[in-house]
Amino acid sequence: MSVAAARTRRARGRRVWGQRFVLLGPGMTYWLVFFLVPVGVLIAYSFFRRGPYGGVIYEPTLKNYARALDPLYIGVLWTSVRIATVATAVALLLAYPAALFIARATSRWRVPLLVLVILPFWTSFLIRTYAWMLLLNPAGLINKLLQAVGLIDEPLPLLYNEFAVTLGLVYAYLPLMVLPIYASLERLGPQAGEASADLYASPAQTLRKVTIPLTLPGIVAGCIFVFVPSLGNFIVPDLLGGGRTVMIGNVIQQQFLQARDWPFGAVLAMSVIVLMFVVLAVQAQVLRRTQEVEDGRPA
Repeated sequence: MSVAAARTRRARGRRVWGQRFVLLGPGMTYWLVFFLVPVGVLIAYSFFRRGPYGGVIYEPTLKNYARALDPLYIGVLWTSVRIATVATAVALLLAYPAALFIARATSRWRVPLLVLVILPFWTSFLIRTYAWMLLLNPAGLINKLLQAVGLIDEPLPLLYNEFAVTLGLVYAYLPLMVLPIYASLERLGPQAGEASADLYASPAQTLRKVTIPLTLPGIVAGCIFVFVPSLGNFIVPDLLGGGRTVMIGNVIQQQFLQARDWPFGAVLAMSVIVLMFVVLAVQAQVLRRTQEVEDGRPA
């Protein structure tokens, strides 16, 4: 290779890396500053101990991790996973038909329907949660309507329980389930359904054997978008649960803001982050298998 060709190749390489830096630099910088650095601080704090008046004393210890294995905190974490899983499942059952309806609507109605889906995000999350408190309380609109039509004689206990927390989480994050599923359905197009119908498959068979498997990436993405924030949410359990339903987000908030036990709060926060990475690993595995099936390779 001549000297001029080598120089040209190096210049082209520098130009390519410069373009990559311009495109990836802002995102990578944001990820580094607002994710890796805070997580690194949490990891470091988790190995120190709490001061007598709060804060951190920089003396290495593993007692925080031993304390996190207490059945009390394991139970809270399990309750959080269970509630987040139920909320994700309910959101999926509600979101898939809605996304399917929007995807099959005419182009004239798709944008208005999508606006209706994201409309709740135009209002404060806290205000929407307070609105549910007004709707679910014994003297609220729901109980009054049920009594007015004669379905119940006494108000139902709809507030300050696990049902209210699950309902609040589903309402809060339902759009995050609808949008990725809709994107998968729109990308799929009508061709797969038409081919299935040509092979004499019923609409139910087409949905079960064609549409749902081919939109699995959107389903998995939507489940993650709902499960992860539901797991760490503390506002909904605090307001709609009334302190009776405690999730891991509430305990983390209490450790940092009330007990001022930052090292133990860091350990609990790390447990949520570890769960998040497990969920992301499952997502990556599902997407890999789905891609292999689409490419005709053995899963």
